[in-house]
Amino acid sequence: MAKFRVVHYLNQFFGQIGGEEKADTAPLKKDGPVGPGTALNGAFKGEAEVVGTVICGDSYFAENMEEALKQILSMIKEYNPDLVVAGPAFNAGRYGTACGAVAEAVVKNLGIPAVTGMYPENPGVEMYKKSVYIIATADSAIGMRNAIPKMAALGLKLLKKEEIGTPEQEGYIARGIRKNYFAEERGAKRAVDMLIAKIKGENFTTELPMPAFDRVPPNPAIKDLSKATIALVTSGGIVPKGNPDRIESSSASKFGKYSIAGVKDLTSDTFETAHGGYDPVYANQDADRVLPVDVLREMEAEGKIGKLHDYYYATVGNGTSVANAAKFGQAIAADLKASGVDAVILTST
Repeated sequence: MAKFRVVHYLNQFFGQIGGEEKADTAPLKKDGPVGPGTALNGAFKGEAEVVGTVICGDSYFAENMEEALKQILSMIKEYNPDLVVAGPAFNAGRYGTACGAVAEAVVKNLGIPAVTGMYPENPGVEMYKKSVYIIATADSAIGMRNAIPKMAALGLKLLKKEEIGTPEQEGYIARGIRKNYFAEERGAKRAVDMLIAKIKGENFTTELPMPAFDRVPPNPAIKDLSKATIALVTSGGIVPKGNPDRIESSSASKFGKYSIAGVKDLTSDTFETAHGGYDPVYANQDADRVLPVDVLREMEAEGKIGKLHDYYYATVGNGTSVANAAKFGQAIAADLKASGVDAVILTST
């Protein structure tokens, strides 16, 4: 009989409920392991057992986070676990956010350890890496075989209250926590040794990795705005009424391109926001508050700009992965360039 009891949290896909069409599934529980939980169970090698699985649809969690967490925690408590494992979520933004939130809530509210797994660019990493251990995974389920053993190994260490090693040793994403330790050599010598290695072109590992930021050189200013074609692009989720492309309210997997030819004002009858994570009331009352078509039409009529582009582009920034955002940007930029647009106004919420 296994010593430790484990509950596994999964989304609707890995919980074998269904795909995106089942993303609104409310939390439910099943006894024993489900889907990847079978591999997780095996990875514990008899030291722990997956006694229950809690499943929740990605959209349901994103749109009902507070209530979903209450339901999920209640279901987890029923199994009286020693450890909770969430995911892995790979690069799925909504799933990663849910895994991070569940793991954090388990640690804070139930006082038991939790482990999850995500691709480093998953938005859930930045949100939860300081509060929970997140094993670094591949960007897709192809990496399941590598992720599960690492999550199980770290989970067992937490259960046994063993010393947790560095991110490089254990495979988790650096949490931004600094710890004092006694090194064999003083800092000055280590620094000089690294400098010499760098000068020689040899490999070395910095002790203080710096954050990497995208540096985008600005384009030259537009010489004559009165002749320029201006386009609107938004991450505020403004879409035609009914959200025809079904852009997700969180962790968007797509963007939309919509005509505003001849449109002077975005009314509540024709436009709305698909965005989760902020109060949509004012955006739904007047979508111009997020996407200022009305003001640009006035500037167009006054000759301050040459023309407002006939199409605008929209997605949802809430929880959207860096990889998806970069992909959207490249596609939108290529389309704008092909259409002869001179400048873009980017709006959010």
